[in-house]
Amino acid sequence: MDDVDKKILNIIQAGFPVEAEPFKVLGEQVGISEDDVLERIKKLKETGIIRRIGAVFDTRRLGFVSTLCAARVPEEKLKEFVEIVNSYPGVTHNYRRSHEYNVWFTCIASTEEKIRKTLMEISEKTDITDMLNMPAKRKFKINVSFDF
Repeated sequence: MDDVDKKILNIIQAGFPVEAEPFKVLGEQVGISEDDVLERIKKLKETGIIRRIGAVFDTRRLGFVSTLCAARVPEEKLKEFVEIVNSYPGVTHNYRRSHEYNVWFTCIASTEEKIRKTLMEISEKTDITDMLNMPAKRKFKINVSFDF
């Protein structure tokens, strides 16, 4: 990773250009061509430095509710459980933890009732009944940007 890659990373963390040709604008900002920006971003994704590029919305301001869920899933059911959880459009991400509740995921919906229905469906499809529903009551998220 060179200085140009670092400049690109600094820009796209919080100031990704919302333009018709964002990668061209990025190139102008760092002094390279649009094709070079795209190639560099591709390499940064391939090496795992960039996981994803996407917008982050304030779901509450958009009228949605969210919850953090934790499930106790036996090892032999883990793959199936995660596949089913991931099939729901309201699930933003999940991760495995070294804990008795070993799968954690977030779920967003327009109402708390829709979240409850989603969790009930997941439970019925997977036969996993030990699942915690911990609705977000206050926002504690901190915006983090790294200076490269």
